[in-house]
Amino acid sequence: MYTSLSWSPSGQYLLIQAIHPSWNDSRFENILWIYNVKQQQKTIITRNLHKAFKPQWSPNGQWIALLLDESPANSSDQNQYQRSMNNYPQTEQYIYLYSLSTNDLLPVQIGKDIPLAFTWSNTDLSLYLAAINTQITMENINDMNNEELRDVIHYRQNEMYEQSSIYRIVIDEHKNLLSVKRNLIKNVSFLVGELLFVPSQGKLLITSVSPLIESLEVFEIYSIDLRNTALLPIRLTDDEAIQSDLKLSIDGTHILFLSRSLGSGRKKFNDTQARLYSMNLIDRQITRLAQSFYGNINTYAITSHGSLYILGQLGTEVQIYSQESLSSDLILHSGWNGTYGSITVSNQNNFIAFIYSSTQNPMEIYITKHMDELRSAQAITNENKLFTQRSLPQSKAYQWKNEDDHQMIEGLLHYPPGKFQTKNLPLLVLIHGGPYEGNTNSFAPDWLSWAPLAATEGWLVLEPNYRGSVGYGDKFMSDLRYRPLSLPGRDILYGVDQLIRDGIADPLRVSIGGHSFGGFLTNWLITQTKRFNAALSSAGTIELTSSWGAMNLPALLTYLMGGFPWEVPHIYQNESPMYQLDRVRTPTLITTGENDVRVSTSQSYMLERGLFYRGVPVKLITFPNEGHALTNNPWHGKIKVREELKWLKKYGNQS
Repeated sequence: MYTSLSWSPSGQYLLIQAIHPSWNDSRFENILWIYNVKQQQKTIITRNLHKAFKPQWSPNGQWIALLLDESPANSSDQNQYQRSMNNYPQTEQYIYLYSLSTNDLLPVQIGKDIPLAFTWSNTDLSLYLAAINTQITMENINDMNNEELRDVIHYRQNEMYEQSSIYRIVIDEHKNLLSVKRNLIKNVSFLVGELLFVPSQGKLLITSVSPLIESLEVFEIYSIDLRNTALLPIRLTDDEAIQSDLKLSIDGTHILFLSRSLGSGRKKFNDTQARLYSMNLIDRQITRLAQSFYGNINTYAITSHGSLYILGQLGTEVQIYSQESLSSDLILHSGWNGTYGSITVSNQNNFIAFIYSSTQNPMEIYITKHMDELRSAQAITNENKLFTQRSLPQSKAYQWKNEDDHQMIEGLLHYPPGKFQTKNLPLLVLIHGGPYEGNTNSFAPDWLSWAPLAATEGWLVLEPNYRGSVGYGDKFMSDLRYRPLSLPGRDILYGVDQLIRDGIADPLRVSIGGHSFGGFLTNWLITQTKRFNAALSSAGTIELTSSWGAMNLPALLTYLMGGFPWEVPHIYQNESPMYQLDRVRTPTLITTGENDVRVSTSQSYMLERGLFYRGVPVKLITFPNEGHALTNNPWHGKIKVREELKWLKKYGNQS
């Protein structure tokens, strides 16, 4: 599966990131390729790219800076930021530089601090690096943990000492790139998410982040004056949103960034789809781009002329739009139906590269010279050719109404191969997570997006874009508040009703499943009806108050519920499946990651215990060394889907 693309400054090379399972090693390979456009050749730089850091071209294109994944084989995705600083390894860290002239990958020592983000300066010989300052943090923790407390961890105090140091790394090219100077620029009292150098103003822009999302006020953009580092960082935003994908405008006067809101802690309405903004670096005025766009903005690219290409999701389609100026309207570019992924534009020759897939076309990378020739773009990869040699399920968009409020709901309907438009099929409702996500017309085969695989096993699969999904307007998403399970639950049930009325689904063979928020809804729906023959609950919550107290994203639940548990206890209880488990008759398979900090594993154990005591067929599978997403060992995802298919075979065809 491809994850991102990036053109070299010359436009001759394209960097390609991809994730590939290495079955023999029981791990995922994070691969970095470099594609030579003139020679039409693809070369592997590394199979061990660090998944949390995007490689970056140096200003003149002489080098590619990257980090390798040198963490222990049994570490999970929770370990990027540890809850306890005592667990950090005190080992030498490296940035690696790939030379286009020699094809060498050369290590650059950067100290023992844990890297957080990096960016090039305006030369090929220096970078800016943000890292967790383990020395200062450990000193503060050791002062706090005196002899009386010994090795006891103070939870809140530990978090207070999470801070970053920002350095300028100067490379000595006369010494084989093994010698560097590291100069401290600034210590900041938060963790850094992104860095962006602004040469015209001599400033460094940074985003603040936190592994524990209790308040969105932690996530902001700051400016550091490199000409006077004694000055405090200046906060540039105050919008209770997570800012990402910082880019500098072509003329260097504006920064552009994506903003994603998860609600508000200030008791005001602030729940929108992802938006794109531009900030004037002189007067700090912020302008929303693509203001007329009704859907969700997934990502964007800046052209050499300063215009924008925007990937926007409307319904189940993600298409390419352009905006010529801050005030101009969006232009939809006529391309293939489906989902366009990462997009990048060469500043030299204006070549456009993008990732594309649809339910009938597995994910590949394409290049075109002109946006008005989008349908003539040429594929430069063929890594997923095996799927083109198989009979793939046919899919279509399917719509129905929630009869309670007459809201139109949409989803994707996947038919078994050779049975398109057939009637009376066994139905599997597969619910996406988020909730602020949405099913699209795409093909990315993995353990999470496995509707095509279920369809090849004979199931009609409905992927509903329930209330809260993106691509249908801000109100459609924000309707979720105060009824985060009961409202989308009704959306989904009415979809099942419509499929049965249309004669498409067999009313006696209906099953349900989902991961993360899809697991939340699965757990809720089996308490609301006995119509489901089988349920697949993955990383779902069962009791919302305890989930709020244990998860690393309590801000989302606080907003969805309309307050803290002691403020609106009736909503937390009414929306919690736990208090209605006496209604459940559905055989349920439960899966969870052992180290999940997003949805505590305890929620799955609570569900298993409740169903076990009630005599409902239930099985719980826990995956070791895995977090919320099964990103550590590809066998775990394969086992998960295999066991789910076996569960459906055993119980799904029984009334």
